[in-house]
Amino acid sequence: MNQKISPPSRGPVDHDVRNQIVEAAAEHFSRYGYEKTTVSDLAKAIGFSKAYIYKFFDSKQAIGEVICSNTLLKITTTINESMDGAPTASERFRRMFKSAIGASVQLFFQDRKLYDIAAAAAGENWNSVANYDLKLKQTILDVLQEGRASGEFERKTPIDETVNAIYFVMKPYLNPLLLQHNLDRAEDTGVMIVNLILRSLAP
Repeated sequence: MNQKISPPSRGPVDHDVRNQIVEAAAEHFSRYGYEKTTVSDLAKAIGFSKAYIYKFFDSKQAIGEVICSNTLLKITTTINESMDGAPTASERFRRMFKSAIGASVQLFFQDRKLYDIAAAAAGENWNSVANYDLKLKQTILDVLQEGRASGEFERKTPIDETVNAIYFVMKPYLNPLLLQHNLDRAEDTGVMIVNLILRSLAP
């Protein structure tokens, strides 16, 4: 990384400085990898002292958490946008799963270095990943409730059981540690899984 960042000299706004560090760290991690980079490496690369970075983040993981949260937010946004205008709950579910797989493949595997952060986050169950999982489950719940209200989906199975079952079926195609083993057939397999799920939800 050639560009250095000079620490603000007069009353820096904490939020702005944190953003500077995160943006520079994301660039550095994407070039050299998350696991191979230390906070000292990062400090040297972006032109801040190690102590200055620790004023804003207590560890490398804390920086990685922000980067991971930003990445997962992009996926969540893509999922929500894909479902806009869907005429039925079944179609919303199809769009949700398809866009989730597509966005995950694109964001996690276009940049193999950035994948290191996603893999570490998934393997250690960082808060960013746990929050993403909660959002996914909430989205599944919303679609199920809509489908039950319209009569598209059955109502006998406890809804929390149904949400968890669908989530665990989807997880191998959303978790970066698992998705790498399903990458070549993720989209085709995803279509088959959605069809199976929707048949199981039929009243």
